[in-house]
Amino acid sequence: MTTTKAFPSARLVPTNGIELAVHELGEGPAVFLLHGFPELAYSWRHQIGPIADAGFRVIAPEQRGYGESSAPEDSQSYSVKNLVADLTGLLDALEIEQAVWFGHDWGSMPAWYSAVYAPERVLGMGSLCTPYFTPGEVDLIEAYNQLRGPNHYMATFQEPGVGEAILEKDVEGTFRALLRGRGYTRDEFEASSAEVREVPAGVFVGDPQLFGDEILSDEELAVYVDNYRRTGFTGGLNWYRALHKDWEEARGYEYVIDKPALMISAADDWFFPRGATDGLEQLLPQVEKHVIPDAGHWLQQEKPDEVNAILVPWLERNFGG
Repeated sequence: MTTTKAFPSARLVPTNGIELAVHELGEGPAVFLLHGFPELAYSWRHQIGPIADAGFRVIAPEQRGYGESSAPEDSQSYSVKNLVADLTGLLDALEIEQAVWFGHDWGSMPAWYSAVYAPERVLGMGSLCTPYFTPGEVDLIEAYNQLRGPNHYMATFQEPGVGEAILEKDVEGTFRALLRGRGYTRDEFEASSAEVREVPAGVFVGDPQLFGDEILSDEELAVYVDNYRRTGFTGGLNWYRALHKDWEEARGYEYVIDKPALMISAADDWFFPRGATDGLEQLLPQVEKHVIPDAGHWLQQEKPDEVNAILVPWLERNFGG
């Protein structure tokens, strides 16, 4: 069973005109662990110790807009290209030349795109749940309008204040409803009504409740609740509000990346359509793909042992001393 070391405290590091709160543990080749929405670096509490014990310097920042890190008001400053600049600036501040960039959920976007925007700073990269993809003919909001319908959560989150009202009405209730294990299987989700398959914003507060059993202790839950009662959700929601800028900035780059890459999917993560990782090998010639069964979206917290059994050996094989 995974044992969790005391989660390291953070220090503020200046980078790219802001400050990021950075949790670090270990020595050796650098490994970024990049959290998603609505999470914190604490989401990696089961991984940071085992990776450090394997001979790596783990760097888990609260990203722009989260926790103790700076949260600029301009939503367009949250574009993925600028998020990568936050992290390359962090490497500069820590006097580190290159790192492995690994993310979950939204954190996977700067992890993957690090090798697009700053390839010289990347040893390898990977993701839990979120596949690597190239910019399409339309931006991601329009793509999801076509895939899901106009009431999916990413569209709802575009309007300032709307997502905040939903998520902040009862912060503890939001996290109790959201940070749960697998509920609907992928087959059950695909057989559900069109309104459910649209993935409306209500999913985040348990309406409808598509997730399963709680996976956090009361003590773990309190870390999220206390943080978000203080900060609110605007910083994280601004990542969604920069999606059109993401699309504009990403066009015209080289997307075939010949570096070690790791894709770990959850079999029942219905946030992503079936087959979302098909063909990754064409873009990532060195990619390893794994699927963890009986698991939902909050993968590293629901199935920490299974994640570590894939992630740590991959790091050791590709980047260990």
